[in-house]
Amino acid sequence: MEQKGVLLESGTNELEIVEFSVGHNKFGINVIKVREIINPIPVVTIPHSHPNIEGIIELRGEILPVINIAKVLGYPESSQPTLDKYIVTEFNLQKVVFHVHGVDKIHRISWGDIEKPTNLYSGLDSHIIGVIRRENGMILLLDFEKIVVDINPATGINHDRLKQVEKRDRSKYRIVVAEDSALLRKLISDTLTEAGFQHIEFFENGKDAFAYLETTVKSEVELVSTVNLVITDIEMPIMDGLFLTKQIKIHPLFSKLPVVIFSSLITDDLRHKGQDVGADAQVSKPEIAELIKIMDGLL
Repeated sequence: MEQKGVLLESGTNELEIVEFSVGHNKFGINVIKVREIINPIPVVTIPHSHPNIEGIIELRGEILPVINIAKVLGYPESSQPTLDKYIVTEFNLQKVVFHVHGVDKIHRISWGDIEKPTNLYSGLDSHIIGVIRRENGMILLLDFEKIVVDINPATGINHDRLKQVEKRDRSKYRIVVAEDSALLRKLISDTLTEAGFQHIEFFENGKDAFAYLETTVKSEVELVSTVNLVITDIEMPIMDGLFLTKQIKIHPLFSKLPVVIFSSLITDDLRHKGQDVGADAQVSKPEIAELIKIMDGLL
């Protein structure tokens, strides 16, 4: 696998992706989700498991589920199984292994170069969250969080988590949310509304959220009456959440505006990235009750 450096600096609006293949198509996954890439090892099948689950493996003392990406996407099985790879990942506070047909190289790209899928093939049921044009074709970014939640809904934002939320009048606060997933925007909206928030502005990426701040807030007095807190995902086309946070924190009018990063990428190893750009707090998806607790402490 060819590697082009390691992206260490935070808030550059860049990411590195591992390019992998399933069938004849090329796909990508954010490098910071990847713990390691290994050759397939024996899998123990689990009776009555989800059809996309191949089974479980033992790796370095941990028992991990293996998800077959070809089955997820409705593709045929590998024609050259000797080239297959297991991508071991960690996100949403869990480790998952994805079975793919091959791993190629690592690319460093700008979030600005990632195109949002058109409505023709994006919808709530789509597994594609971004498209990267390359000279030799396209690389499709998959929504790995959705793949896992489709298999096990308990790992996502759900009603059981909502029960932990204290419901009270929070209507005086104005919240800005940057989140590219339509499904998660709806879940966050439902949750914040049920918790008592009434004024919530949603944006699909950091650029639109920052443009909203710049066009609506002209003074510190206006800031207090326009927005009280920003919630942002990290992975978003055009402008990611780390770059958005950095832009807010260096802006003369917005620097004191609380920013909470709400992302599947919040781990002990990666928390420093949010700290580097000045985030006031970081919460891992899908801990929505913890998010609201943190918001209460900052508002």
